[in-house]
Amino acid sequence: MIFSPEIIELVRIGIWETLFMVFASSAISYLIGIPLGIILVVTDKDGIRPIPVLQQVLGIVINLLRSIPFMILLIMVLPVTRFLVGTTLGAKAVVPPLVIAAAPYIARMVESSFKEVDAGVIEAAKSMGASTFQIIWKVLLPEAKPSLLVGAAISITTILGYSAMAGFTGGGGLGTIAINYGYYRYQTDMMFLTVAILVIIVQIIQEAGMRLARVSDKRIR
Repeated sequence: MIFSPEIIELVRIGIWETLFMVFASSAISYLIGIPLGIILVVTDKDGIRPIPVLQQVLGIVINLLRSIPFMILLIMVLPVTRFLVGTTLGAKAVVPPLVIAAAPYIARMVESSFKEVDAGVIEAAKSMGASTFQIIWKVLLPEAKPSLLVGAAISITTILGYSAMAGFTGGGGLGTIAINYGYYRYQTDMMFLTVAILVIIVQIIQEAGMRLARVSDKRIR
């Protein structure tokens, strides 16, 4: 029975593992991705501190990592995963490959958000003698906050999709339940249940991100 105590407990654990994978990897990815995005913007040829060579090299590395399909990346970094977390199975083993896949994506999202900031605001800050750090902290980040929050919602839902793919390698979470029961055992009811839960989680994340973006957008007040 789909709503038997055993299945309910299995789904509860799957939801917890999925949320752990998504939010742990998202937090780490943003700790890496935001600085990378800032460097990409600041060192651009039209940036605050142009260093074209650094910007181009960093851009190439980010693009290379982004071009690797997640399933292939997941397998490629198995030795790294084993070294970092001591295993290649379970929810915690999915966090390293998720970070490697998501951080470059987030860096580009952050770069895009910062480039939406009005250049006149940055020039005004420069003319008042603001340092590079002050421009980043007091101009770029506050002005780009709504776009960053929308990008965060998109990024987190993308990471959620990646986490579901990890079910093919024993990564745990709802993806593993959907694959084990829906694919290997042909129990379509379980597959549809896990898909429905994933859709609900996506909608919650997306709606939360959009609401926070609207609240933080000074232009609509």
